[in-house]
Amino acid sequence: MSEKPVIGFIGVGYMGHGMAKNILKGGYKLWIKGRSNRAPIDSLVGMGAQEAASPKEMAENCDIIHICLSNSPQVEAVIRGPDGILAGARKGLIVIDTTTADPTSTMTLAAEMAEHGVTFVDAPLGRTPKEAEEGMLDAMVGCDEDVFATIHPVIDCWAGSISRIGPVGTGHKMKLLMNFLGGAYAALYAEASSLAAKSGISPVTFRDVIGPSRLGSGFFNTFMQYVCERDENAHKFTIENLSKDLRYVNAMATDAGVMNVMASAARHYFTHAEAIGAAGDFVPMLSDHVARLNGLDMAAVIAKHGK
Repeated sequence: MSEKPVIGFIGVGYMGHGMAKNILKGGYKLWIKGRSNRAPIDSLVGMGAQEAASPKEMAENCDIIHICLSNSPQVEAVIRGPDGILAGARKGLIVIDTTTADPTSTMTLAAEMAEHGVTFVDAPLGRTPKEAEEGMLDAMVGCDEDVFATIHPVIDCWAGSISRIGPVGTGHKMKLLMNFLGGAYAALYAEASSLAAKSGISPVTFRDVIGPSRLGSGFFNTFMQYVCERDENAHKFTIENLSKDLRYVNAMATDAGVMNVMASAARHYFTHAEAIGAAGDFVPMLSDHVARLNGLDMAAVIAKHGK
């Protein structure tokens, strides 16, 4: 690997655009591969990135490739496809998967790629697109210590907090634990908001009391920012994505032989929202679906009983 490795980035959406931008700002040569939305691709090309025709072409030209996609099947496709990473991989290539993925798939891919001389690292993300643009994401990294030393300067371009959790696979497991909490909190906040409204307490009052207390949190604040202020961009993470993560959490619990009553309960709210066509809604909008299940129009409640 050269002194300044050439970096690749597959998936330049909500999170990936900011991450890729900050890699460019770090002085690295960058190849990118997006999907159908040209806006982030054109933005990065305008900053100096080079667009790859395929993951194969990227693997032929890069030393370290990031993947930032929605799920494990997508990751598997860009690695194993006829024009995928393995089709163009050179010995010594490092692939960093920042997707929130299924750890079982991660371990299988890591073993498969090792046979080709490729090192697979899982480094899923914490925080939001805002922090991605600021270069202040949280990274939970699964890899050996020597690999961690190699990739740390690159990850440092887009992360404000970098934690090596353990060997490959542990990063994705840690991220699922984090998103288990997020999904359970979202279901809890949505249900509590409806209960408040049905009980004669404005969700705005509920927010104003809980927010500054020991029960408040950053997640609570952005969730309730949508509930109370109808700010659709308060937390730009889709119901579909968190529903997928909760399915992975349940599978992880099954593999570990752990009972998971809370994760299963939270999953049902998200599954219901997907079933009625709301998969693309952002997570705080779960509050509207839970409200409707209880005969409420949350927007009308806020308009009538807000401050």
